[in-house]
Amino acid sequence: MQYTKNIPGIKINVQAVDITIGEDVKDTIRKCITRLSRFYDRIEWADIYLEDKKEKKTLQKQVSIRLGVPGNDPFASECGDNFHALLTDVEDKLRRQLEKL
Repeated sequence: MQYTKNIPGIKINVQAVDITIGEDVKDTIRKCITRLSRFYDRIEWADIYLEDKKEKKTLQKQVSIRLGVPGNDPFASECGDNFHALLTDVEDKLRRQLEKL
């Protein structure tokens, strides 16, 4: 599933591999990117990659986010069992990287 959303000044591209994400996950993604944009105002785009590896017993889900900013693009990834918690963890990792810019 592919999903694209534009929030003021930022193009969000979501790629979900062989899964359909619900409106609640899409809303969490929008909120995550909006919070990051308030922290760092030069984000141009965000690529979000969601995967659910059902064959694994634990840590099935993976979230990866790359932000398009001038210079090197911040990237963070996390594995776990809940997309909402993973998005929060990845947001924290990205915020720490943006602090160094």
